[in-house]
Amino acid sequence: MFDIFHLTSLEWEAVRLSLLVGLAAVAGSSPFGIFFGWLLARRAFPGKSLLDAFLHLPMVIPPVVTGYILLLLFGRKGVLGRFLYNITGFTFAFNWKGAALASAVIAFPLMVRAIRISMESVDKELEAAARTLGASRVRVFFTITMPLSFTGILAGVVMAFARSLGEFGATITFVSNIPGETRTLPLALYSQLQVPGGEFGAARLCVVALIIAFTSLIFSEYLARRNKKKYD
Repeated sequence: MFDIFHLTSLEWEAVRLSLLVGLAAVAGSSPFGIFFGWLLARRAFPGKSLLDAFLHLPMVIPPVVTGYILLLLFGRKGVLGRFLYNITGFTFAFNWKGAALASAVIAFPLMVRAIRISMESVDKELEAAARTLGASRVRVFFTITMPLSFTGILAGVVMAFARSLGEFGATITFVSNIPGETRTLPLALYSQLQVPGGEFGAARLCVVALIIAFTSLIFSEYLARRNKKKYD
């Protein structure tokens, strides 16, 4: 029977792994998202349009292509993966860290776009005034730009997390579909649909995914409202 509270051990493992992968993806990519969001919002330099287009490539190319590129770069025999494994013994191939990398790459454009738009809305005159009073660029960034664009940064992080939960193509191409290791919610749902009678398990996982995504959005809205009250 369909019962949301009676997931199998493999289904719970997929839920746990999805949360781990999503959190690792946003934790690892957030510093880069903030940096590139600020760079595109506040700096003018040659090749800016090319950098912008490059950062947004994962939004417009098929996720399977992204996964294949990651495999060529970070697989055990990849250009970077072989070097990384020989030097440190670390590999992204066929484990949850590779799933987190794939999710981070796919979700990164959404994070950068939200952060960039938010930082562009911050009044430059406030930053200029702080600079004339002797504040360094770093201090201006952390005391003015970041706090005033916090809502956008939070929105970018939440969108990236939600996108990570739904990542399928790049993950299955890069790290395969290994139970307990790389089988996240979307892959588990797909696997359920491939076996007779698996539609009930797929429905349970679908409901769980909706609950997690909805909870994330509610929590994001709560933090955004608190931040708005703080600076009103």
